[in-house]
Amino acid sequence: MNQEVSISYRAVKSKIYKLIDALVEGEKDEAEVQESIRRWWKMVRPDDRAVAEKYLLMVLNKSNASLLAIRDGIHNDEFELRPEHLARIGNRLPAA
Repeated sequence: MNQEVSISYRAVKSKIYKLIDALVEGEKDEAEVQESIRRWWKMVRPDDRAVAEKYLLMVLNKSNASLLAIRDGIHNDEFELRPEHLARIGNRLPAA
């Protein structure tokens, strides 16, 4: 029996924030987060995928904008950001 997930903006946001939190807290690594999102996507009904993709992109864009705002907000003379700290910030291609 296939399990299906509810698609709402709130449900998508909750899923993404839980994955981000798990990565930040060290509970999951990047590969585990990628596998989790793949499993989640497989549970989304094909008829709901367009809406799920729209919500997913909205959440990811807002999350990225938030992280960049935080980074830019602390980038001043009082707080030194070294290149090794910025290595994972910004856009990158997803792992194959």
